[in-house]
Amino acid sequence: MAGTIKKVIALDVGSKRIGIAASDPFGTYALPVGTYTRKNLKADLAYIAALIKERAADEIVCGLPLNFDGSESAQTAYTRVFIEALQNAVDVPVFTSDERCTTAEAHNTLISENMRREKRKLYVDALAATYILEGYLKSKKSKGEEK
Repeated sequence: MAGTIKKVIALDVGSKRIGIAASDPFGTYALPVGTYTRKNLKADLAYIAALIKERAADEIVCGLPLNFDGSESAQTAYTRVFIEALQNAVDVPVFTSDERCTTAEAHNTLISENMRREKRKLYVDALAATYILEGYLKSKKSKGEEK
């Protein structure tokens, strides 16, 4: 019997913006949802909690910014604080996924599409979240956790 299909929301958490992506209803691929401009932790968590409910998500995956050598940085610690608060604010499991190079990959994709710098700011975080989610879904599939 195939595994249970789960809807997943991915977050690329930054200090100013949070990129958001969601899986399709079958948990097969990732789609960019948008970029949320951060206000304060309470408002940010309320927004994400409402999004989880609206999209009937079963899981959240947050990108974890690691250094190239895999070690943690100040940004990693900052993101972990957000993740811990998020875990306490929502009723779905919150996972992490290595997000090394996703923002750079997103920038490169948008540059290859000849998108101007000002416009790239609007899309880069959501695209990075999409890459985080694609990696997460691929990892789950390779482990046999999904159908």
